[in-house]
Amino acid sequence: MKTITLHNGARAFSARLYGPERAPMVVCLHGFPDNADSFRYQVQDFVDAGYQVLTPTMRGYEPSSITQNEDYTLRAMAQDVNAWLDELKQPQVHLVGHDWGAVVAYMVAALIPDRLLSVTTIAVPHPRRFLERGVARVPVQALKSWYMLFNQIPLVSDHIVRRNDFAFIRHLWRTWSPGQTLTDEEWRGLRNTFGQPGVIRATLSYYRQNVSPGQMLRLKPSSADAIQHIRVPNLAITGENDGCIDTRVFDHTVLGDDHPAGFRIERVADAGHFTHQEKPQVLNPVMIDWFRQHERTPG
Repeated sequence: MKTITLHNGARAFSARLYGPERAPMVVCLHGFPDNADSFRYQVQDFVDAGYQVLTPTMRGYEPSSITQNEDYTLRAMAQDVNAWLDELKQPQVHLVGHDWGAVVAYMVAALIPDRLLSVTTIAVPHPRRFLERGVARVPVQALKSWYMLFNQIPLVSDHIVRRNDFAFIRHLWRTWSPGQTLTDEEWRGLRNTFGQPGVIRATLSYYRQNVSPGQMLRLKPSSADAIQHIRVPNLAITGENDGCIDTRVFDHTVLGDDHPAGFRIERVADAGHFTHQEKPQVLNPVMIDWFRQHERTPG
């Protein structure tokens, strides 16, 4: 493993790179409230299967990627990924994303599909269809999405997230993945991430700029509107016990017409929102098999 710094304009992103240099690359994008250690249970299995693995820190999760231009739109973060691939001289990669990382992965697949061999999205269905159909088809999702509206409130939500040693973040993990218990070391890593200057404001901006109430009610355009056809093979993973995004939403939002390159839904029993951390022994072979099915064609 080596630690590297990636760039997009004035923003600098820390990342870890694992595995042999000339191997096909898997890029893993974390979500909220998480950090670049999100895929700690995948890295070694992916490397052992013959892949190089990149785990970058997403925009806003460290001071070096926070600039005066507070742009946390999906298009901007897809451009981060494109810039990283250019910097690493990677023509095509397998892209894996969880939570907001999954949303960004969908945007990359929609805007620059030629950079991807495959896309694996964990816990989040097709973002545009989620806004259009998710709550309408699965009404309980409105209750599960309460935090999206709460995170819109400037200053108030920032304060609540920070209060009482980040008890709000602990609450989200317990609610979203009831069967998971974070170790003391894992919790320290999360506290260190969100305790950095500017990180809470930046990470809550993901919600404020991409899923505002007007966007969720379809009264205003959303950056997710640019996501329709996913012209990359898509493995969509959902945990049956996800307390954040109801697994039944996938049945109404992952539609064949949106996936001309093919898709698969993998529903994982006894797992919640952080499915990849709860059930790596189940998911890692599934993901590796997916990568192998969609390797670069020689020549």
